[in-house]
Amino acid sequence: MWRIIKWLFILAILAIIAVVAYAYVGPYFGADFSPPGQEIRQDIELDVN
Repeated sequence: MWRIIKWLFILAILAIIAVVAYAYVGPYFGADFSPPGQEIRQDIELDVN
């Protein structure tokens, strides 16, 4: 049982390292993480008595 937990922990650490590395290296390979740059406006009517 301890071996499974140890391997899951190691795989989780490697997955975290891979995601962080992709976040830093991704833009060099064409991944764009910036949000879309358009403005959205919507009218809101409040029911105030």
